[in-house]
Amino acid sequence: MNDTQQNKCHTIIHSSASICAAVGAGMAQVPGSDSLVIVPIQVGMIVSLGAVFGIAMDESAAKASLATATATMVGRGISQALLGWIPGYGNALNASTAFAVTESVGWAVANDFATQNSLNYQR
Repeated sequence: MNDTQQNKCHTIIHSSASICAAVGAGMAQVPGSDSLVIVPIQVGMIVSLGAVFGIAMDESAAKASLATATATMVGRGISQALLGWIPGYGNALNASTAFAVTESVGWAVANDFATQNSLNYQR
């Protein structure tokens, strides 16, 4: 991944993670509802990351990438069920986990795309 690609990825991932954090904080006391908003944001992030590396992604391919990369969502679900309903604390917890999960997924996907891109150039 060159510097330009890394800067673009940082902007896309950090912006998406920040938006997901705001959604997670705002919807903390409504169980599961934030996923309806967060997943499309993450799918858009993956499609945008694909564009950085010249990888055409349709919505179904982006959803498949997201599904593969979101094993960490289990921990988020557990923390939400245990503590997410507590006003204030739950909002902060949901915001931080939504941010961390989105950042992690974003960088995992970006690094995968960078690897795919470099393998394609070597052929």
